[in-house]
Amino acid sequence: MTTPKALVLRAAGTNCDRETEFALEQAGFEARRVHVFRLMDKPELLKDYQFLLIPGGFSYGDDVAAGKILAGQMLQRLAGPLNEFVAAGKCVLGICNGFQVMVKSGLLPWGNVTADQAHRDVTLTWNDSGMFVDKWVRLRCDSDRCVFLPKGEVIDLPIAHGEGKFIVRGGDGDALGRLKGDEQVAVRYVDADGKAAFEGGCPDSNPNGSVEDIAGICDPSGRAMGLMPHPERFVDITHHPQWTRGGVQRADGRLFFDRAFEYLRQG
Repeated sequence: MTTPKALVLRAAGTNCDRETEFALEQAGFEARRVHVFRLMDKPELLKDYQFLLIPGGFSYGDDVAAGKILAGQMLQRLAGPLNEFVAAGKCVLGICNGFQVMVKSGLLPWGNVTADQAHRDVTLTWNDSGMFVDKWVRLRCDSDRCVFLPKGEVIDLPIAHGEGKFIVRGGDGDALGRLKGDEQVAVRYVDADGKAAFEGGCPDSNPNGSVEDIAGICDPSGRAMGLMPHPERFVDITHHPQWTRGGVQRADGRLFFDRAFEYLRQG
């Protein structure tokens, strides 16, 4: 059985690519960081990999809008290869800035990189506070479809973003209803009791004002996911600020990478 290979896409301003590469290697992947210019020059490289990671950071300084320029490069130069990658049964994970890129390229929410879908039905915008937020949050997986987490799992992860508010277009089409009906709401911000604010939980559990406390979504296949929190920053218990008090039993970020590894290794 061959070892799954993961490609970590980077660009100017990306600053979480090495941590993401390390997290992948801890899970057993053969991981490689590849600059977007290299991939645009040789898109057939994607055929050698089973997992694409778009890590966090500030690609191109978040000029215009967070993730917008890298998303434009994907739309103009890599749409075909990326759509073939997803259609081939492979996995994609976008973290923070990577989530913003996936939304603004059209890869999320419907799993197809195209200008007709990019940034139309959903988007990520400025936090309600108007400030950059850097803290730990609790999340609950609400999807039976998402391959990265089992439904009902409650985990802790750190966040660090200024444009993390998830919003959905209203009116005809009811994108939120479709996301919920198709089990595409992957993770929600929840309080200490595992309850989201819109369900009557603590309002402070939602750090940015996202609609229905949505922290991440997946595509209809469940194999392409984006989320604002950072799983690559919690792959060892010593990464958690409370680890010395003995209450941290598991590095929750490992779940994403371990489950992707098992899913892909099983074919």
